[in-house]
Amino acid sequence: MAATDKTRIPKPSAIVENEQGQLVTRKGISREVVEELSKIKGEPEWMRAKRLKSLEIFERKPIPTWGVDLSGLHFDELTLYSPPEAGRYNSWDDVPEQIKKTYEDLGIPQAEREHLAGVVGVWRQEPVYEGLKEEYRKQGIIFCSMDTAVQEYPELVEPYFMTKCVPPQDNKFSALHGAIWSGGSFVYVPAGVKVDLPLQAYFRMEGAAEGTFEHTLIIAEEGSDVHYIEGCTAQTYSVNSMHSAVVEIFVKEGAKARYTTVQNWSKDVYNLNTKRAVVQAEGTVEWVGGSMGAKYVMLYPGSFLLGEGARADHLNVGVASGDVWKDTGAKVMHLAPNTTSNILAKSISKDGGIMGYRGLVRMGHNSQGSKARVQCDGLMMDDYSRSDTWPDIQIQNPHVTVAHEAVVGKISDEQLFYLQSRGLSEEEAAAMIVNGFIEPVTKELPMEYAVELNRLIQLEMVGSIG
Repeated sequence: MAATDKTRIPKPSAIVENEQGQLVTRKGISREVVEELSKIKGEPEWMRAKRLKSLEIFERKPIPTWGVDLSGLHFDELTLYSPPEAGRYNSWDDVPEQIKKTYEDLGIPQAEREHLAGVVGVWRQEPVYEGLKEEYRKQGIIFCSMDTAVQEYPELVEPYFMTKCVPPQDNKFSALHGAIWSGGSFVYVPAGVKVDLPLQAYFRMEGAAEGTFEHTLIIAEEGSDVHYIEGCTAQTYSVNSMHSAVVEIFVKEGAKARYTTVQNWSKDVYNLNTKRAVVQAEGTVEWVGGSMGAKYVMLYPGSFLLGEGARADHLNVGVASGDVWKDTGAKVMHLAPNTTSNILAKSISKDGGIMGYRGLVRMGHNSQGSKARVQCDGLMMDDYSRSDTWPDIQIQNPHVTVAHEAVVGKISDEQLFYLQSRGLSEEEAAAMIVNGFIEPVTKELPMEYAVELNRLIQLEMVGSIG
């Protein structure tokens, strides 16, 4: 597919050129911006109506005050959408060199050839590359950008998009997302189909003082099996940027969906996401994540276990160093008999960083025979960092089992001394202890992602000891 010619893109009143000559929306959010965004994308009327309804909800909702400090977040200073410049491509050879180099440096095309069933690449909120191996396409699997899905598969998208899983009224940021979402991925796996290689999407934030709002929608039909991987990075600037994505996962009866993400944001990003799964009988959803960087984070993946025997596993590791403040956790609603959840949250805080776990486990009236286990482990590298835990356990049925365990500690002098007595330096000893601490999460990651996460954490740990 050829690139879109910039000279042919209309420049309505909500669209201006920035200092680099790029087309962007005016800063802030307004009805004019939302309507022009929808118009540029050529969206159907039902999506335009969803956007405008979300905008109304956003304007009514207050900014939350119970998590991280959001007083420095000013929507009127952010560019919330940048119209497409590069175009969309089905062949990697046609992608512009600047974009190609960034993805090549990250190993994305090579990974596609060797380890993945398909790739979607998003650059500054707009999809630039879509690829799915032919053998998977023939099985009826759909993997494309969210923008493409709205245009080509509306019968699949409209019933699910921000309806019962993450409605706009859920919170202020889901409402903002509903109004100005752009980019993201759409995955549809037919009944009984098992995708034996992962599908991967990669999102790259490029501009200063920008907002990115990619939307991910995954539908796993009865008896299907899919593993979706998401990677996110951003350049470092001296001004704040914002990432407010929404992920919706629908796991039908007997299906399994794994969502894996490794995020390495620069430390000027507000990362405020809403992620949720709806799981039917005997279905399984797995959330596996590594959270690096960002300035302030509020993220609580949620699972609604609606059918008997449904299961949710949440595994996450996060690092907060310096001025970083992360308020993260998991929410699981057990709304059917004999459901199971397992939450494992690992956190590392250093140089004054703040890590918080804010979780919710609710055993509904019809949850008899259900089991939940929550384990929060915090590792503090110094005396002035912080690790907090706020568990919320709500039990409405007496015939259930719930366990919660929270442990916060420091690397002990005894551990360091023992490892140093075996010939390791102090930094090597600390690195080994940290690797062992996060191992329950990294062992669930694909090999190349586990190596990358370990490398990123070791970079964060430099200078932590001594």
